[in-house]
Amino acid sequence: MVRIFPIYRPHAPSGWQPYGFQTSVRAQTGDSDVYNGAPLICRPTPHTDSPFGIFYGENPLNDFFPLFLLEMSFVIVVTRLLRLLLRPLRQPRIVCEILGGIIIGPSILGRSKKFREFVFPENADFLVKNIGIMGFMYFLFISGVKMDIALVTRSGKKQLSIAIMGVLLPFITANIVALIMRKSMDKELAKISSLGAVTSSIAITAFPVLYPILKELNLLSSEVGRMALSTALISDAIGINAVAAFEAAKQGEANSINALWYMISVILLVGFMVTYIRKFMAWIIAKTPEGQSVDQAYVVFIFMSVLIIGFITDTLGIAILNGPLWLGLVIPDGPPLGAALVERSEAFVMDILMPASFAFVGLYTDFSSMSSVKWSTLQPLFAMVATGYVVKFVATLLGCLFFQFPLRDGVTLSLIMSLRGQVELILFIHWMDKKIIEQPSFTLMVLLTVTTTAIVTPLISIVYDPTRPYMVNKRRTIQHTAQSTELRILVCIHDQESVSAAIDLLEATNPNLSSPFSIYALRLVELVGRAAPLFIDHEKQPEPSRYADSDTIHNALKRYEEIRRGFVKIHAFTAVAPKRTMYQDICELALLNKATFIILPFNKERIEKIGGTELVRVGVRSVNSNVLAHAPCSVGVLVDKGHLRNPLMAYSYRHSIERFAVLFLGGADSREALAYADRMAGNMDVSVTVIRFLSHNGEGDKELEKKLDDGVVTSFWVKNEVNERVVYREITVRNGAETVAAIQAINDESYDLWIVGRKEGINPFLLEGLEDWSENHELGVIGDYVASDDFGGNASVLVVQQQILREQKANTLCASFFK
Repeated sequence: MVRIFPIYRPHAPSGWQPYGFQTSVRAQTGDSDVYNGAPLICRPTPHTDSPFGIFYGENPLNDFFPLFLLEMSFVIVVTRLLRLLLRPLRQPRIVCEILGGIIIGPSILGRSKKFREFVFPENADFLVKNIGIMGFMYFLFISGVKMDIALVTRSGKKQLSIAIMGVLLPFITANIVALIMRKSMDKELAKISSLGAVTSSIAITAFPVLYPILKELNLLSSEVGRMALSTALISDAIGINAVAAFEAAKQGEANSINALWYMISVILLVGFMVTYIRKFMAWIIAKTPEGQSVDQAYVVFIFMSVLIIGFITDTLGIAILNGPLWLGLVIPDGPPLGAALVERSEAFVMDILMPASFAFVGLYTDFSSMSSVKWSTLQPLFAMVATGYVVKFVATLLGCLFFQFPLRDGVTLSLIMSLRGQVELILFIHWMDKKIIEQPSFTLMVLLTVTTTAIVTPLISIVYDPTRPYMVNKRRTIQHTAQSTELRILVCIHDQESVSAAIDLLEATNPNLSSPFSIYALRLVELVGRAAPLFIDHEKQPEPSRYADSDTIHNALKRYEEIRRGFVKIHAFTAVAPKRTMYQDICELALLNKATFIILPFNKERIEKIGGTELVRVGVRSVNSNVLAHAPCSVGVLVDKGHLRNPLMAYSYRHSIERFAVLFLGGADSREALAYADRMAGNMDVSVTVIRFLSHNGEGDKELEKKLDDGVVTSFWVKNEVNERVVYREITVRNGAETVAAIQAINDESYDLWIVGRKEGINPFLLEGLEDWSENHELGVIGDYVASDDFGGNASVLVVQQQILREQKANTLCASFFK
């Protein structure tokens, strides 16, 4: 039996129409190969009923759906394997996925006839292509949701100037090259509208391309990353208008009235979205109770609207992928609506649909097609693209140098603005659909895209280290700060629960007239539903309403400042960033304000109903670990178990004394912990017990460290010898087991806080046999032990790390390298 079925064009979506019918025999209507003006090709129709299974002699691949499942699975596996293999080469995800599509296409695996007939037969691969188009639609929709167009209006003179230079100069030079070589171009490419479309895309750097790569490189919260995102948004604003203009010119080539109708359609559709759809989205947000997620029905309706708006734009002659992007742009970014849409769709779109999109690209990337044509036909396009890319890099760099950027930062920003990815691939497909380019040119453009990004991305990570500025050579520690001077402390707050403990710890640290505290309270919010991080100084700008849950935190801080007026000054900030890059905001704020100490909440949660099982927030732990590794000052990690949660007014009426214990095991971190406890000893409501652990017969002691420890301990005891609230003891131990036993022996549940140095400089004999039992390395061996439930008691724990100077960091890296 022979049936006739449509094979779709290998071109993109601005109008997926049947290109014709493929047939292996002549149509019965006559000898002509044309049916209704389209060529006909017939093939045996695949089995359309559900097979009984291979045990009944059925081949499941004769059915479209099982074959589609195999194709999708194969594509996902190939791209995942490439990401694993290319990770050591610092290749971004987009490069791996493009290469995965190319591998399964006719350039590599598709050259095998058996593979092509088994996995991607011509009568079934249209399913992958249609799913691929849907993947691009939802990718652009999510990208639009994450984009904050208001950043364009808030951008400064630097971003605007660099963006304009980075777009205008490559656009002009690419057009000059195009006009010079116009005579040797294909007829369609040589048209003014086609040249404008190609050269404008060369000059523009797309925000949806930059964001995922910067996220992979941990540069979103860096100064260069923020600059790149703002510049890309301005570039996109220019690009959207340029694309609309050249699309109108392309429509008007056949009849000038078509261009008019095109522009009217665009204006009406965009106007409808900006007015009515945006109001509807605002209504959804207003209907959502504060602190709760958006109703699932609204989310489903919006996802369905992506398909509807794609259908409308395609029907009106507008490229099908424009609609989803515009729809995403009118949806307010961030919580609650933008965050809900991204959280519920991003994983499925990026990991399931997008591999099909890259397979779609790969199926029409054929290197053999390039060899089948003369180089002279490809040379003009290559010259335009190469010239545009080079000039864009140089133009961006010149703009950075004009505004006196450091050379390293200028080169990094220029490299970032040279990145290419998904948006370019979408445009290439669109050009094929408009017949601006053919398959050889399409293959060349894909090759240039993947090559450029594959080269540029590792260079970015080599040239720019976002942690470099945070390591300083000047001492910023509690130990080296005189108690008669102002103490600058940065307090990090993740949620309302950590506010009370932080305030209680600050009060116990004894702010007074001779040593007032300048507190920099940084509220940390995970970036969800938007791409550009936010950093808010509450003394200079209001907080967006979507983050109104921070009001309770800021009110508590203001109340404490009022109670301790003259002793404490609080500066409130909010950082909205991915957890992977939050440490950059913390370290930068500490660096700019010359903080001496950073207080981090550990955020370990306990679920009592299932036997006291501990649940640790992995994201918060990674933030703490990165801060400890890169902080420009000393750091304290506070494990709050509840004893440090007292009312704000408690210190005015307290009659009981809080008891703190310092476990001094030696080394720089223990000296910093003792210096911190020394400040607490001046508080009339605090008693401090210092227990110093010594190795039996001095085994394992380093002479220099021992002398420094003796000096700090002696100074502390001489100062507090007459203080009845200070107790000093020494315990001699032989190994880690005796150290743990001694700590357990003094754990009589009367202490409210344990203070311990993290790890630096501790005699290894004191920890012998304990290292393998430590789970939370950011707390150190002893800190992890006293913070665990196995230790018992409800006392909170403060783990202190003294500032690591730049040369110390370099020496540590060298030692670990040659070890």
